[in-house]
Formats: sequence, structure tokens, C-alpha cells
Amino acid sequence: MSLFYAYRVATRLLGPVLGLYLQRRKKRGKEDAGRIGERFGHASALRPKGKLVWIHGASVGESLSALPVIDALRTRFPDVSILVTTGTVTSAAMMYQRLPEGVIHQFIPIDRQVCVARFLHHWKPDVALWLESDFWPNILTKAKKAGTRLALLNGRISARSFKSYSRFPSFITPVISAFDLILSQGAEETGRFIALGGTDVRAVGNLKFAAPALPVDSDTLSELRTQIGNRAVWLAASTFDGEEAACAQVHKSLASKHENLLTVIVPRHSDRANDIETDLIAKGLRVARRSLGHVITDQVDVYLGDTMGEMGLYYRLAPVCLIGKTLCASGGQNPLEPARLGCAILHGPDMSNFNEISRELLAARACRPVADIDDLARQVDTLLTYPEKARELANAALEYANSKAEVLDRTMDAIAPLLISEAANARP
Repeated sequence: MSLFYAYRVATRLLGPVLGLYLQRRKKRGKEDAGRIGERFGHASALRPKGKLVWIHGASVGESLSALPVIDALRTRFPDVSILVTTGTVTSAAMMYQRLPEGVIHQFIPIDRQVCVARFLHHWKPDVALWLESDFWPNILTKAKKAGTRLALLNGRISARSFKSYSRFPSFITPVISAFDLILSQGAEETGRFIALGGTDVRAVGNLKFAAPALPVDSDTLSELRTQIGNRAVWLAASTFDGEEAACAQVHKSLASKHENLLTVIVPRHSDRANDIETDLIAKGLRVARRSLGHVITDQVDVYLGDTMGEMGLYYRLAPVCLIGKTLCASGGQNPLEPARLGCAILHGPDMSNFNEISRELLAARACRPVADIDDLARQVDTLLTYPEKARELANAALEYANSKAEVLDRTMDAIAPLLISEAANARP
């Protein structure tokens, strides 16, 4: 028995265990209690008549990449209905805020055949557009068998994942070959997809360049800017465990030089906020929390941005930012988001999730890497002391972020034949 079919058998036999796992996640706030049925394939909305395009992005990053595609689909194919699925509570909340009216959101079903079959029987998608690298064997192969045309957009496979997949071709080849079309982020990814069984694979660029600037509520932005006044402020964005403590150390080392310095920390996972606050207070810092409506007074050292969907607010508040998951964790977050909003970008040693973008930013003198906590303190100090240097860095980043927006047109041109060829076969 191949690994692929062994996986199918395992997901069938482990059904009760998967159900218990979801219930545990629900209790921890990792699943939406009111929509848990969607994870078992039970639809909570009616299927629209006519042609349906299904777009899937696993989490927030992939979902953001889907937004310009959705807008372009509605412009080019106004008669097409759109279903969006995601897999996390955070991404669902973000989609609720940003999806256009009429676009349906559901949670992706767990990758168990009975749940997948239930989902596909109800929605009957004509075309599925998959974002990046969330490869679920049962979902993809059963959708293919049901007649759905499949395209992978913004496809990426890291060197580490490629090495792992290559060891088990009987598992990954049926999954990758299910895609009628694979649009990769670059030449390296193209070669990897072909080696793993991809047929029609094309490098069109990274859809993250097509994403609009993160939104903000103008009244909230004005209110917080008034509270901050002319204080020196810097931001640590989407931080992971250990990075908040590093930022506290930086704050304490710079506070004597930059009078009334404000450090803004936005953890990647807001459910860690209580622990982060406790640790910061134990280090002698005074903390205000966004989720609790605290005001940023002159006595506040750290403003903890423990809310979801407000990165556009935080990036606009600070002229200098550290990209999280790069200093005490690995991989990095999307640097194009702060680049579009006038931030001077710093990042730690590991930006492996955005290798090409970070290399090009560095070549364009549009970001600065930091080696460790002491180096971070030196870089933040320099950019706060010499705001013209921060502006130069930010302007270079904005120019780079705007330099490749044509990737959306290339993506839409590539997937248009899938949509047009299915027009005569739209579901009743």
C-alpha cells in the first residue's frame, strides 16, 4: 500500500480522534464554536446558482494574498460566485472584515474523506484556486475526481519541505499532479513543483506584491496619534515567544537616551497577551493594552497591541519596525506590509519564509538586518536619532513594494482559460 492510500485509511480510522481534537481546539478558542460543523463539511450557507469559484487560503497571509484575486475575478467575471475557505479563527475574522459583499466564507473541512465528500457535494465548485502550500491530499484529489479544475496560486515549497516531500513521492505526486495549473513565486519553486509531479508549472511572481495596503480606522489612528504626541516610538510586529522579552531589553537600554520612549509590541498570537504583560511588568515596565481600551499616557512604556486585524493601525503609528519571527524564532513575516505604510524595516537573522523578498529589499537598501538584541538596540537607536535615515529606508521599501504589482495581471491571464473553459458547464 502506498503512503497516499495509507493516509486515506488512517484519516478514515482516526475519525473519532479528529473529532475530539477539534473539540479540544474549540475549548482553547482555536475553533469557532458556532461554526464547528463547517469543519466536518456541513455547510452553513446555500450554494449560489451558476458558476462557483472556490478560493482557499490556510491562514492570514494566504488570505490576504487572495483579496486582490477576488477583486480581479469580480471585475473580469462578474457572473461568477465566490466561496472562500480558511483554516483559522484569526483568518476568518480578517475575512469577515475585508471580504466584499456577496462573497461566501466557510471553514475548510478537515481532511477526512466523508467530510470532504459532504463539502464537495454541497458546494460543487467549478474551479478551485489554492493559495501557496496548504496541501490536503483528500481534499485536492477528491475535488479533482469530482470535476473541479484546480489551480495553485502563489505556489511555494521551501527547500526543507521539498527535501521532505522528495523522500515520499508516492504520497506527494498524486497531490501535486491534481493541479491543472501551478503558478509559482519564482524559478526555484517552479523546479521543485515539476520534480514533485507538477505538469503545467509557470513562474509568475509573488502575489503579495499585489496586495493593497492594510486598512485602518482613521478615527482610531487619529486618537492614538494624539495620545502618543511627539514621543519617540518604535514597533515590534507579529512577535513570537522570546521576542517580547528582547524588545523589553531594547526599551530599557534606550529609554535613558530617548526620553519618554514608547515601544509598541504586537504579538502574532494575541492569546499570549496575559503572559506577555505579566513578564513585561516583572521587568519593571508599565504596560497599556489595546484590547482593554487603555490610554497611552506619558507613564506607559509599552503599548501591547493584543488585537486582531489591526496591523494597519500599528504600522502607521511607528516610523521604525522590527519584523517578528526573525529574532528569537525563524521564518519571518511579510515585510511588504510595513513597506507599504512608511515603516523603516528591521529584521532578525532568519527571514527564510521570504528569502527572495528579503534579499531584494537588502539589495535595494530598503531594510536592515540585525544580528542579535544588542544590534537591534543600536539600529533602533540610530533610526530614532536620525529620522531622515528612517525616512530614506522607508521610501526605498515603498518603492520596492510598488515595483511588481503586475503579478496580478499575469496571474489572472493564466487562470482565465480555466474559468472560460468551464463557463458552459456551470453548475445548475
